[in-house]
Amino acid sequence: MDGETNGSAASGDQLLAPEAAEAVGAGEMVITEGKARIIFPGRNEVFYNPVQEFNRDLTCAVITEFARLWLSAKGIRAIVPGEKHAGKMVVDLSEGDMEMVQEGVEQTAAPGEVCQGGLRVLEGLAASGLRSIRFAQEVPGLHAVIANDFSARAVELMGRNVQLNGVGHLVTPSQADARMVMYQSKAEKKPFDVIDLDPYGSPAIFLDAAVQALSEGGLLCVTCTDMAVMAGNSGETCYSKYGAMSLKGKFCHEMALRILLHSLDLRANCYQRYVVPLLAISVDFYIRVFVRIFTGQAKVKASASKQALVYHCVGCGTHHLQRLGKVTSHGSNFKYSPASGPPVGTLCEHCQQRHQLGGPIWAEPLHDMAFVERVLGALETNPRRFRTQDRIQGILSMVTEELSEVPLYYTLDHLSSTIHCNTPSLLQFRSALLHAGYQVSLSHACKNTIKTDAPATVIWDIMRCWEKLHPVKRERLSETSPAARILAVEPTGGISLALQEKSRQHQGKRKEREESARATLGSFPSKRFKQGTCSFGDQCCYSRTPEESSAPGPQPETPALDSQPDCSSLEDPGQPSTPGQPDAPMPELDSPSPLAP
Repeated sequence: MDGETNGSAASGDQLLAPEAAEAVGAGEMVITEGKARIIFPGRNEVFYNPVQEFNRDLTCAVITEFARLWLSAKGIRAIVPGEKHAGKMVVDLSEGDMEMVQEGVEQTAAPGEVCQGGLRVLEGLAASGLRSIRFAQEVPGLHAVIANDFSARAVELMGRNVQLNGVGHLVTPSQADARMVMYQSKAEKKPFDVIDLDPYGSPAIFLDAAVQALSEGGLLCVTCTDMAVMAGNSGETCYSKYGAMSLKGKFCHEMALRILLHSLDLRANCYQRYVVPLLAISVDFYIRVFVRIFTGQAKVKASASKQALVYHCVGCGTHHLQRLGKVTSHGSNFKYSPASGPPVGTLCEHCQQRHQLGGPIWAEPLHDMAFVERVLGALETNPRRFRTQDRIQGILSMVTEELSEVPLYYTLDHLSSTIHCNTPSLLQFRSALLHAGYQVSLSHACKNTIKTDAPATVIWDIMRCWEKLHPVKRERLSETSPAARILAVEPTGGISLALQEKSRQHQGKRKEREESARATLGSFPSKRFKQGTCSFGDQCCYSRTPEESSAPGPQPETPALDSQPDCSSLEDPGQPSTPGQPDAPMPELDSPSPLAP
């Protein structure tokens, strides 16, 4: 179904049934994921996408940690089976007797139980109900879960799956337009604490209702699968849905995340609300964001300073950000004003090509690092909770290492292709930036990426230094090409130190090897010449006595080390040697040495 026309938006859970599924009845099958078992009537009615299991596992992990934070303020402790908790003991000596009291006898909440004062959850596009059922069975601290879909067939299937899993006390199937469910909850002043939107396509039509239907500090989970639109293939369509122009650049996946966050914040601002991102990831064929929604007029005033336009050069790919607003602090007061700009001229300063203008995008951090660390810590204490746990931990670990204050990134492949040179290793490029005094990290959104606070002039200076070590054929470059114009500028002195460090370290190595070899051979006697018969005098590299040093004979010019007369190189071992008359002529001083690299 098309969620953009009727509000049901077939979920990403509904794509492809695995062949390994267990057949149940005529044309039916059962899928097991996590702790849930779901009945599917057939391939042409409701489908299951195993790739989205990562999405569902991650969502369970995030909502679990959100529930801990939410319930801890109410004195409720969330418990997940399998986690390693060491209960602390407190000794009470007030009555004279030793009483061992378990610390934390407060109310607890476990998965599968109705928690009074717990979270109210809405899955707006539930389809088979798999996600809602997994919430009920795997996430602690839930009061109620509404599994909604516009399709009557889907709601009927949900009822069967809820009964099969025995979670009817927590999960309630609902047949309605997801937008109407959210608007009604606002009108009745019964907001949801968690709303999950996972449409097959764009979630744009649901965002306005979602930011209104959440309680103060509630969690909104949104998936976008229309990546062609958000990655720059159709910028005008992206603007109509999300209020921002997308660009076709190497940073398009992170830009898609920032466009979605901008759209959420923009819609929330209409109701004096604002977003605080907890986690935003780009993975597989979709993006997924987790944000909290708060209310506050003063914070909303600062929202303009959190958005930025993107200037992207069509020639060399350099990008610059222009904030929309500026916040100035005056003691305890703040002044909000327009920002100054633009940050670039009419043409790119590096390659003299034009700029494209994209955005606005969210220019603040994508993640709450403290929250991500909480999720990682919980996964480490429960290593077998999810089937995709290794991948979740890997991506979250990369997220914790990202530079949070640096929007967008460059890729080494694109930098190298721009000037038509070999690609430097990631380690070399990062070392050059660190030696120049800048921060640098990778990005989870794309491999071989560079996120850095270094300006574009420094990045291209490093690439020029790399090109000096690995020259390109400049005669083949057009004079007006970005490569020719970038390489026409000489690199500054300080930047080249890191890239040339290895070359300098090897300077003089050949001479050192020759001296070392000469010293080593000097401790061995010659195997071919008898003592007193060597004609090379002080030029001989083998051990000798003072008398040998003054032995008569011709004194040839100083030979190279590889031509030192070890006698075996002078004549056939089967022929007798003639004292002072070697058969082979001595090489000149500038003879090439086999020890040379």
